[in-house]
Amino acid sequence: MSILYLNNDEVILRYTVNQKKMRNLKLTIEYDGTAYHGWQVQARDITIQEAIETALSTMTREKIRLAGSGRTDAGVHALGQVANFKTDSRIPADAFFAGLNSLLPDDIVITACKAVDDDFHARFSVKNKTYQYRIYNHPGPKAIGRQYTWHIRKKLDMTAMQQAVSYIIGTHDFKSFEGTGSPRAHTVRTVMNAQVTEENNGYLVFEITANGFLRYMVRNLVGTLTDVGLLKTSPEEFKHILEAKNRDLAGATAPPQGLFLVEVNYD
Repeated sequence: MSILYLNNDEVILRYTVNQKKMRNLKLTIEYDGTAYHGWQVQARDITIQEAIETALSTMTREKIRLAGSGRTDAGVHALGQVANFKTDSRIPADAFFAGLNSLLPDDIVITACKAVDDDFHARFSVKNKTYQYRIYNHPGPKAIGRQYTWHIRKKLDMTAMQQAVSYIIGTHDFKSFEGTGSPRAHTVRTVMNAQVTEENNGYLVFEITANGFLRYMVRNLVGTLTDVGLLKTSPEEFKHILEAKNRDLAGATAPPQGLFLVEVNYD
């Protein structure tokens, strides 16, 4: 479009170009992580991010890069992972929803797709996240659902575990529960809620909501909490492990298949 106007008796012709503004779209994603090497794209192993980016590129004919709310490790699942991407495509959000679900494998599902503000970023806009870890606490194994729980045969002491969990609520340095070889600027995190509950048929659920998580933090907490439940470690010793900021004092890392990213909150 051209604009003609006068300035100091001179006629000046200015041109403006109509440019399409890139859209920012937010995806909410559910996945079974059993067959994948985690969320983040890797050189040799198939990942959740790679699968979704490939489907997006097929739809848009663009090179799409997803920004996720955070990594999940190999074998970890999600009920509410969040990612966003920017695109020049005019495909409506509901068409992305339908199209992606038709292109993705059955173990990855888009549960929502919507347009968001330009400044929304799935990782940097996060306020808090909620994870759950599921334990099947029963003498005998289970055929159905075994890929979504950690099977512990010996009876766990719920009272002791609940007392230990109470010590992690609030703002603490969680260095004792950080994965080795994964340094961060700092290891202080704020836990808004943490609890262990017992469900029917032998299931225990550890749920935690925090403003951020260190690598393996939830699985290392669960591994140490099960030591408390097995009476290998007392609740008071668990508190000492937290305060010591020493990974060598904490328990083993719980296996990945019991862990679920439940929700990412931006409000």
